[in-house]
Amino acid sequence: MEESFYQVLCYIMPILAIVVFIALFYIQAGYGIFQNKHWGISIPNRWGWVLMECPAFFFMLYLWISSPSRLQPTLLTFFILFEAHYLQRSFIFPLLMRGKSRMPIAIMLMGILFNLINGFMIGEDLFHLASAEQYSTSWMSSPTFIGGLLLFISGMGINLHSDHVIRHLRKSGDTRHYLPQKGMYRFITSANYFGELIEWIGFAILTQSTAAWIFVLWTFANLAPRAYSIHKHYCEEFGKEAVGQRKCLIPFIY
Repeated sequence: MEESFYQVLCYIMPILAIVVFIALFYIQAGYGIFQNKHWGISIPNRWGWVLMECPAFFFMLYLWISSPSRLQPTLLTFFILFEAHYLQRSFIFPLLMRGKSRMPIAIMLMGILFNLINGFMIGEDLFHLASAEQYSTSWMSSPTFIGGLLLFISGMGINLHSDHVIRHLRKSGDTRHYLPQKGMYRFITSANYFGELIEWIGFAILTQSTAAWIFVLWTFANLAPRAYSIHKHYCEEFGKEAVGQRKCLIPFIY
């Protein structure tokens, strides 16, 4: 039953990702700098992020615990990397938030649904469908694992630093908007998104998991249109000369 559901999702989710990618160029998700009342009832941003992101953390924990191979070194490493991201995103990132932004409940619910599906797909693929021989200890010395791990760590570092830059753009009580200038923001206007994209590309490379690659597709489908909207917003607010040659999401490319 679970395997059949997983197989169905492997066909459906890439198609939905393409639909979402196209739709988000026309529909702005009403949170962050695009917060508006058209999305209906909202809750404090901090609580929205916790409730939206934590299902992936807890679902992956359940799937890992229920796996007979959970202590196999390679699978344990996959689990730790995934949970490290969602520990930060679910519980640390919201606590560090500043300001009084709000998140529409509709967006939060969509995020919860996606994180449940994504957590199921990756957890099921790695901890229940893959054979023990596939991810033997020798996997951890392969070029794909080492290269993917370096990308994952680099992406997480970029993501964390970029979030730090955004949080410290203005002092307490200051309500003005500023154009981020430090770190990867010298090259792109959505450096935090770039870091997250690189992070999950690294995870997909080091696991060679079909579900992980589908997650990369979804990450790009969700972040690329939003990065484009943010870039356009910065050009309108600060002027094209201030934004300069910065790209939206991928340095020197997009």
